[in-house]
Amino acid sequence: MRLGVDVGTVRVGLAACDPDGILASPLRTLTRDKKKNYDVRVVAREAAERDAVEVFVGLPRTLRGAESASAEMARTFAGLLANRLADDGVACDVRLVDERFTTVEAHRSLRSAGLATKDHRRVVDQVAAVGILEHALSLLKGGGGEAGELVPPEAERGGGIRRDDPNRSA
Repeated sequence: MRLGVDVGTVRVGLAACDPDGILASPLRTLTRDKKKNYDVRVVAREAAERDAVEVFVGLPRTLRGAESASAEMARTFAGLLANRLADDGVACDVRLVDERFTTVEAHRSLRSAGLATKDHRRVVDQVAAVGILEHALSLLKGGGGEAGELVPPEAERGGGIRRDDPNRSA
């Protein structure tokens, strides 16, 4: 089972697929919490409860492939998530996947489904997360073996002793 995550400045969309990786479905929309990272904890809990093997976080890039402040926000979220999963003892990889146009496509899909534009806000992030997850699943099915860029926990990135490490000297 895998999860897809669309990180925004205000909301985080979450999607999941079936164990066979065939169908991606929207799960929920979370409020982005940059101070206490409650949203990161909720995604980590969902991954643990669903025995997820991978979480794909959308990495927004420009049309030319460059990264902006939004990409840095996604990278930070993915790093926090990888750390949380490792701290919780959950064996689940976090990967960044290109998410160009997922939100645009999500709005288009919602309009096609007849949902009024004013009602998009409550579900568009979930639909974008579905798009991220579907893209990752198609990359996996394409025979590449892996999809996206692995985000290791801080301890594996050479970040030294984590702030919450009980063996850290004061």
